[in-house]
Amino acid sequence: MTVLEFQDLPREDRLLFTFDGGFDQQAQAERELEPLVAALEAYACDWMPEVVDGKCQRQYSRAAVWSALAERRETRVSAIGLYRTAWPALDMTLRLRYPPLPSKLHVWINIQPISLFADAERCRKFVDMVRVWATRYPTDHATAHSMADDELSGSPNFGRDDETEQRDGFDKIYELYWLNVFGPKLVETVGRERMLSTPAHHVEELPNGSVLLVLWPTAADFASDEARVVQARAHVHLRPDLDFDTVLRTLKERSATLAPVEPRYHADLAPLLSRLPDTVAISERQRKIAELNTFRPPEPEEWLPAALPPDVEDPERVLGDYGDLAESLVAALHTQVPGIFDATPESLTDLDFFFWKDNFPERYQRDLIDEHTVPALGAYLGGILVRRLGGTWVPRQKREESQVRVGTRVWLPFLRARRYMQSHKTLLDYSLTQFFREAERHRD
Repeated sequence: MTVLEFQDLPREDRLLFTFDGGFDQQAQAERELEPLVAALEAYACDWMPEVVDGKCQRQYSRAAVWSALAERRETRVSAIGLYRTAWPALDMTLRLRYPPLPSKLHVWINIQPISLFADAERCRKFVDMVRVWATRYPTDHATAHSMADDELSGSPNFGRDDETEQRDGFDKIYELYWLNVFGPKLVETVGRERMLSTPAHHVEELPNGSVLLVLWPTAADFASDEARVVQARAHVHLRPDLDFDTVLRTLKERSATLAPVEPRYHADLAPLLSRLPDTVAISERQRKIAELNTFRPPEPEEWLPAALPPDVEDPERVLGDYGDLAESLVAALHTQVPGIFDATPESLTDLDFFFWKDNFPERYQRDLIDEHTVPALGAYLGGILVRRLGGTWVPRQKREESQVRVGTRVWLPFLRARRYMQSHKTLLDYSLTQFFREAERHRD
């Protein structure tokens, strides 16, 4: 079974749900977890798991869940994954923690896209599921919200160091989310009467003393002006020490950060720049697009109006050396960059993206880059100008002077490769993609 992997999908915001509850670790797992899987089956509807991943993958069934948990049981923990093979995408973890650590049932759900939860009925069913879980498995705190906005909220540290966060947890109302479950201890800290009078879409006291609070009918609309006002009012109600205008301003700033930005990339670099937002956190994606929209690389200067004459004794041998250098690059990088075999303009973009994502110039030893990577890259780049643009090599004793004649200009691929490999920044300033496109424009 081939499951949907988030890394293979377009980067979109997701609904993120986190839940840590208590369970009876001495009870039989099937009996103890039956209410959990029954509620999942009753309310998940079109995001219902299809695959259970233990030591092997199985089609979803309750029996598959029990088998996977049993085979993944270790001394202190048992954890399985649940996924889907078709849209919408699901990444779900079910983990049981056993003594000597405190017993804990951990559920982590990620559903893409969050736009699925623009439907009020689907959201209501999600709330119904959480109600069952929070009633059956007491929790200190649980939330469901936009993953992107969750990242911007500062969760889970909220300005604290890791040690403090791990010690204190969610010990006061640092943030409110679309869906919130507050355990009895936190409810009493705030005040049960105050908690139950929160101005929100839905506030419900559960039989075990917890409170289920839903800010807005639909999760996908969390960033609307109306939803942000409700979020701010509810937060200030539960935290009278906070200022409403300050809280609302912060929330609206987060909404602005997440507002969609239309890509308007430099034409030559669009195939490359369009990949870069996928490398940052979802919360930073729109900001990255806006930044790349303004990026304008310098015009390529690695060319001459007329060729320098060849000054090598055996041009064919030198051209053979260039071929060997190019092949060494293919041999070194074909696993990370499969498209390198094709030797096309798209192969250059693949290399640009690989080197940039890997921060290659600043990650590896400078002498190895200068002595091996740069020459191999220059030979590979020049070879593509020859193969794809009908260019002709003009070899020189000084390698950086070696040229490829294309149309009325001669191009210096080894010089371009050296400038390209100077730093992480120069990988964009002197990209292989732009160099090829500029040469292509002057072919005729």
